[in-house]
Amino acid sequence: MVECVMATPTIKKRRGVEIHQGKKENMANTASVPNALRDPLLPSGQAVINNPKSTPNPWDDRRNDLRHGIHNLSQFIKNVARRIANLFMSVGSFLRKVLSFNFTIQGLNSNKVEHSLVLNPLQEERLQNLRRRLEVPFDASLVGHQEALRQLWRLAYPERMIPPFKSNLWKEMGWQGADPSTDFRGGGFISLENLIYFAETYPDSFQRLLHKQDGVRSEWEYPFAVAGINVSFMLVQMLELHSGNPTTKAGIHFLKLLGGDEMAFDRLYCVAFQLLDSKWLSKRATYMEFNEVMKSTRLQLELELETNEISSIRDMPAYILLNR
Repeated sequence: MVECVMATPTIKKRRGVEIHQGKKENMANTASVPNALRDPLLPSGQAVINNPKSTPNPWDDRRNDLRHGIHNLSQFIKNVARRIANLFMSVGSFLRKVLSFNFTIQGLNSNKVEHSLVLNPLQEERLQNLRRRLEVPFDASLVGHQEALRQLWRLAYPERMIPPFKSNLWKEMGWQGADPSTDFRGGGFISLENLIYFAETYPDSFQRLLHKQDGVRSEWEYPFAVAGINVSFMLVQMLELHSGNPTTKAGIHFLKLLGGDEMAFDRLYCVAFQLLDSKWLSKRATYMEFNEVMKSTRLQLELELETNEISSIRDMPAYILLNR
């Protein structure tokens, strides 16, 4: 590029001299100047070849053929790579379907085996008794239910007077209002029975939870009595006690435990409540995190109940928390 640009003024000067010397000399000198110097430059720096008599360069055709060959080869490689990728995707999709189908078949077979569980007469009788207890709502107008509520107070506060059924003193036990009967809702009468069983069977654990004696507590603690009702409700849902035969491993295994212990549900309730409090302390939770702690408690109970080595509620790893 530099040589071509520098040569242009010289060409013009020579042409000026050629005009004074005549046409013959001009033609002779012009024939001696290379074509690339007589033609204007392209922006790309390549000269335009306008001489039809110039000899074609055979290397140009070879370069063009080489370019076309490289282009075709790259397109071929792209097409092959695309087909290979599609093939792998198809194979992967096929394998996923096969594996998913295989797992489904195994799951169906497993469920079929679990559903084939036949309860013995003792298990069936105890399951029906438990379901009858679940159908009883709390009724403050019934003398038996009133007495049960008084019994819970006596177990919680042995040295204190029993308050009237509508009194702010009930809030000290963890009821939300002055009338405890408004807090039972879906928990039913069995949730009150669970609390009484807890206080009678494991009094030390009951008192520790009632009075929040373990660990460093939150300033915004969960209410004890209302939490107990929620534990009862959670267990009924987890074990599928309102439906037909349970479909989960935890629910099915519980029925086996029920055959060996008529109070298995109430005993499991005590384990669940103590486990809830333990997780509450380890998480340093506040009232707003109660549902999250409850879910974590349920998950651990399910995992422990699914273990085949457990032959009673006392064999559960979490049971040890009741005997600290």
